[in-house]
Formats: sequence, C-alpha cells, structure tokens
Amino acid sequence: MKIAIVGAGIVGVATAYELARDGHEVTVLEQRSAAAEEASFANGGLLAPALLQPWAAPGVGGPPRRPLLGRQALLRIASGVSGADLAWLWRWRRAARQAAKGTLPPALATLEHLARYSQARLHATLAALDMDPECRTGGLVLLRTEPERAALAPVLQLLRDAGVPLHEVDAEAARRIEPGLSPHTPLAAALHLPGGEVGNCRLFALMLRQAAQQLGAQFLFNTTVRRLHTAPAGVQVAGEAAPRSFDAVVLCAGASAAALLRPLGLRLPLAMLHGYTVSAPLREDLYAPQGAVVDAHHQASIARLGQRVRVSGGAELGGAPSLQHAPTLERLYQVLTDWFPGGAQLSSGVQVWRGARPMLPDGPPVLGASGLQGLWLNLGHGASGWTVASGCARVLADLVAQRTPEIAHEGLGAGRF
Repeated sequence: MKIAIVGAGIVGVATAYELARDGHEVTVLEQRSAAAEEASFANGGLLAPALLQPWAAPGVGGPPRRPLLGRQALLRIASGVSGADLAWLWRWRRAARQAAKGTLPPALATLEHLARYSQARLHATLAALDMDPECRTGGLVLLRTEPERAALAPVLQLLRDAGVPLHEVDAEAARRIEPGLSPHTPLAAALHLPGGEVGNCRLFALMLRQAAQQLGAQFLFNTTVRRLHTAPAGVQVAGEAAPRSFDAVVLCAGASAAALLRPLGLRLPLAMLHGYTVSAPLREDLYAPQGAVVDAHHQASIARLGQRVRVSGGAELGGAPSLQHAPTLERLYQVLTDWFPGGAQLSSGVQVWRGARPMLPDGPPVLGASGLQGLWLNLGHGASGWTVASGCARVLADLVAQRTPEIAHEGLGAGRF
C-alpha cells in the first residue's frame, strides 16, 4: 500500500518504520525541518513503568485538589486558555478524583498493558538494529511523606496485579540504590522498580528514521499538511492546488491534529499540556542519578541521559509558546538540587525546553481506524509518547494489514469520546 504519515515525532517515525518493515510504500510529511523537533525533542526520557511517570494519566501522583493558580500549582492555567482546554481539564480532574477515591478507570490498566508491550517491542527493535539510545535501567519513586505513598496505593496495586516488579524500601535502602541522593533531603520511603527504564527519545527517533529510510520510507520535511482527505485518501499540502493521493493516511501529528480532524467531523478532546525540562552536563558520576528518579510530591522526574542529567516536570494549559513560567523552572532546579546537588553542572551548557504534550483527558492515546475510509489515527499520547510509541506503531501496522495485533486494543479507539 501507498501510505502517508502526517507527523515525524517519535510516534510518526516508529509508525513509518513498522509500516516500511511490512513492505508498504511510506511517505512521512513533517512541517518542521527534522524529525522529533516538537514534543519528542527533549522530553523527560522515562520509558517504564508508564503509570508512575508524572502526568501519564489522571489520578496518578499528586492530589487532585492541588491549586491551579499561584507559585505552588502543579497543573496551572496560563493566560490564553480556551474553553476547550477548560472542558478538557474538567474531565481530567473528574477522572483524577475518582482515582483518588480508589476507583481506577479501566484506561489506566489499558495504558500500562500497552506500555509493557511497547517496551518489549522497543527492546526487540534495539536488538535487531544494534542501537543504543542512551538507555539505562532501574527506577525510584521518592516519597517525601507517608500520605504520598497512600495516594499511590491504588496504582501500586494495579502494577502488582500486572506483574510489574515493585519493592517498597526505606530511605536507607533508597540511598544504597541511588548513592548520589542527598542525605539532607527528607525522605520517608521510596518505591524501587528494577524494570524502570530511561532513554534518549530524540536520539532513538533520529536513529529509527535512518532505519526506516533504508527500508524505503521517504521523509518530506518543511512540508505542512493543511487538509486531510478520505474516500479516496489523500493530503493537501500547503502551497499545492491538488491533494496528493494515497491508499491510506495515518495521522500522527501533535498540536495540529485536532484542527486537521475538525473539517472531517471528528472532534477529539485533545489538549496541549505543556511541560518543561532542564538538561545540564554531568558533573560527577557518583553524585548523579544512575537511572530514573521520580519526585512524587512535585510530579517531576530526574534522568541520566548519557553525559547529561535531565529534570522534567510542570504542566500548564494555555500560554504563548515563547513564554516560560519562572516558578515552574525554579521548582525543577530545586528538585534537582534537593536530590542530586553534586550531579549536574548548572553554571554553563544548560538547556531549558518547554514542549507540548498532546493529551486526551483519560490518559491513553487514540489508536486505530478513524471511522472514515482511508484514515487511521495514532495520536494523543501525552506524556507517554516515548513510552508507548513502539507498541502503538506495531498495533497500527497490524491493523492496516488486517492482522490481529498481539495485544488487545479495545478501548483505544476514537469512539470512546
């Protein structure tokens, strides 16, 4: 089949690789000048487990009634927020309140199942292509207070039921696992996840793009898709009078996805939940994180990526792309110095990034047929894009080929909204 993919973030590149691997003629259209230039550019890097990543899904981590305004807000409303954003937020907080009462929505189990399948697919791809995108294993979730552990109890039970290795350890054991943890920052307990994993998302996307090209996939950068067509399938590129025809189109776009779907009558509750990362050169290996570390209280993560340390967090609706929220960045710097005061060099070579997470209000992405002839969807992955990209790509490729995917994908379709 002749297939167009709209978007060359980690999800679009992974989808291109799997479809090209199946023998399809693949063309990827991307408005930026390279792959992984938007949401995949400098994300937190966490791969597993999905449900303990900050902002992976509603009701995981921070209490749902934390303030939305002020310096202490975890999820903040910025200027320029739309009515659609506020409607999304209402649905997100409703799901979070249900989870806080111990009633976990089925979407959480679906997301964790998809993430574990995706991790296995990623490892198979890395082995087949002999790649190493700076992956490291091992994870800790740091709990500053006992109530933080209690808030996570329903999710921990879900992970245990799914067979995820998980150990509750005291502060002393946590510091043995991560020797660089500061002995001066209060630590009530921690969750040790031997199967936790971190990796460089953008590096993998660039490597996988080359692998897809070797299989015949074509990448067209600086190419903006203005309109999607169905029955027959096609894409209208900016500056061109006629649509380009394909047998199928797979929409993997981020921020532009909702606008492209709206003229076709498909309205998904997709919001851009912006987050921040601060990446700094490694200062001292012994004082830096060895794997992935999550601060449950601040809903922030710290990861070791090659010769850099990256702290990630923050969530805001609205706001101009060029504006950075100083209190959020201050919190990230504080989280890093609280836990690993000697691990990163903060005086020079620091990269600050603000990126959008295209997210749906229940957590998992939309994956599969759109209901319109020739159009397929693989979008709305939010904070879990790097985590589930390989698995989603394989499921989508199987569905396009009319094969039964290796995992159940019910509940991931656009019909749930």
